[in-house]
Amino acid sequence: MPVKKAAIIMGSDSDIPAVAPAKKRLESLGIPVEAHVFSAHRTPAAAAEFSRNARKNGFGVIIAAAGKAAHLAGALAAQTTLPVIGIPIKSSTLDGLDALLSTVQMPSGVPVATVAIDGADNAALLAAQILAVGDDELSEKLMQLKEEMARVVAEKDEALQNREW
Repeated sequence: MPVKKAAIIMGSDSDIPAVAPAKKRLESLGIPVEAHVFSAHRTPAAAAEFSRNARKNGFGVIIAAAGKAAHLAGALAAQTTLPVIGIPIKSSTLDGLDALLSTVQMPSGVPVATVAIDGADNAALLAAQILAVGDDELSEKLMQLKEEMARVVAEKDEALQNREW
């Protein structure tokens, strides 16, 4: 069975630099990625249509990145039963706090998992873990990644122990 696709939806093409780590991480894990620009406020019908049809179009998870009012993740989550992961983008004078609160404060019945401000890599890893629930090969890739992270930390600890400071 092929790996389900991950969608990366951003509120503006100015969000590309902030979401690029998610695309890179997902592709490194062999997860097909499709990205789009939709606005919860300027193109609500297009965003809703994408979200309503995402499951039948082969998606298993949606990542939504937006700054400022950041209603995109919630608007998408309202139209699907797929998991939606919100990335609040630092894009205003409030340093992303506005986007964080808009993304994380969802009403009961419309859940959105939310990562840190500009947390694209963690959004991708969470998306991969969600997809890995039904995919042993992807699960093994994620386990290898965790083992590699642990190895790097152990090496840094060893180097610290052998250094005067």
